[in-house]
Amino acid sequence: MTTERRAPNIVFMLVDNTGWGDFGVYGGHTATPNIDGLAGSGVRFNNYTVESQCTPTRSAILTGRQPIRMGTFTVPLPGQGEYGMSPWEYTLANLLSDSGYATAAFGKWHLGEVEGRLPIDQGFDEWWGIKNTTDEAAYSSYALYRAVAEETGIEAPKVWTGRRGEGVTADRDFDMSVRPLMDEMITERACDYIERQSEADEPFFAYVAFTHVHPPEAAHPDFDQTSPDRNGMYADIVAEMDHRVGQILDSLESAGVTDNTIVVFSSDNGTGGISAVPGGSSGPWRGNFFTPPFEGSMRVPAIIRWPDRIPAGRVTQEMLAAYDWLPTLAAMIGRSDLVPTDRPIDGIDASGFLFGDEENTGRKVVLFHGPDGELMSAKWRGIKVVFRYAEGIDQPIVTPQLPLVYDLESDPGEQTNLLSAKLDMGWMFAPALHHVSEFARSVEQYPNIEPGADFHGY
Repeated sequence: MTTERRAPNIVFMLVDNTGWGDFGVYGGHTATPNIDGLAGSGVRFNNYTVESQCTPTRSAILTGRQPIRMGTFTVPLPGQGEYGMSPWEYTLANLLSDSGYATAAFGKWHLGEVEGRLPIDQGFDEWWGIKNTTDEAAYSSYALYRAVAEETGIEAPKVWTGRRGEGVTADRDFDMSVRPLMDEMITERACDYIERQSEADEPFFAYVAFTHVHPPEAAHPDFDQTSPDRNGMYADIVAEMDHRVGQILDSLESAGVTDNTIVVFSSDNGTGGISAVPGGSSGPWRGNFFTPPFEGSMRVPAIIRWPDRIPAGRVTQEMLAAYDWLPTLAAMIGRSDLVPTDRPIDGIDASGFLFGDEENTGRKVVLFHGPDGELMSAKWRGIKVVFRYAEGIDQPIVTPQLPLVYDLESDPGEQTNLLSAKLDMGWMFAPALHHVSEFARSVEQYPNIEPGADFHGY
């Protein structure tokens, strides 16, 4: 007699602004045994691409759609007005909830701060975390901010908690006394959730959005200058990240659900390149968070494990993009039928590759739109065509006379523009522009949603 295997749990861990080369298994110099072990027991992607900033990447992961399509292509400025995913978007949490999963989010959201756009409105049963971004931890440190807040009645930044159908309430102030403890508290709640849900007769989805390494930074007291092998705050923070990942993996093991849990670990953007948080590595790739579309901005770590289903110890150069997670995970749990068909879904189903049944992911090209919502590059196979670029947070986006062309396999540092070095390489534009034209045609049929729009469908 055989029993049907329960649908797998899913734990998706997302770190913030952490570079391709920050972890040991990617060549980093800080010891990260838990992350390295996770990589060794699953698939490690060396060619995984995210979006230009926090909000775009997170929306891509949760919807399977390019951020330009849903008005989430840039982070909002304070006071800018409504932003984030419209309530009409169908998220990974919605899909899993509709598949009988319990769903929870812990940590940073940054996809909408008003009712209707919070995690508990977007498919999650429960949530604990911050509405926007880590920047807000330092706001109340400034006397002028405190004075303006008192004069205008602005509420100081908070950590929030809530359940679906019940709204959210403030759990505590979000300030610099809380900042170094955030990832510890996120992990505690995620581990508690795993324990609770493992005792229930239903699969669960835990979206764990850590706050390291995003300024303003402060090392946790347990890691701050506690090792002679780590001489800087960035290294201490990476060590804490690895510890938190280990705690979550241990909680799965303690609950007896390791073998039937899909674990994903990744970063939302490249390393920050900000002097306030010195450190971080993009590995061999050019640039950092603020130099899109060079690889250091968009190429980050990505690891996935599912014991007994995903062959262990695989390292791949196959392309994968942030918006591929929704259709891939849907297929892995046997619910591709719930992937929406009434809107463009840019993600591809890479489950066949992960299971070892197919030689490639199916991802042929990545179109990269910048924080202004305009196309910056097209990457296909090992070739990247750069239409526009930026060289720093305080630098403008530049449009060269002719697009730049790089061979990423031979030139990971994107130092040699093939078009100027060898004028016989112009043919490389054709495949890139073909995909750009295909995308433009889909936008004609399904116009992009404006940021903050009250959109209800096509």
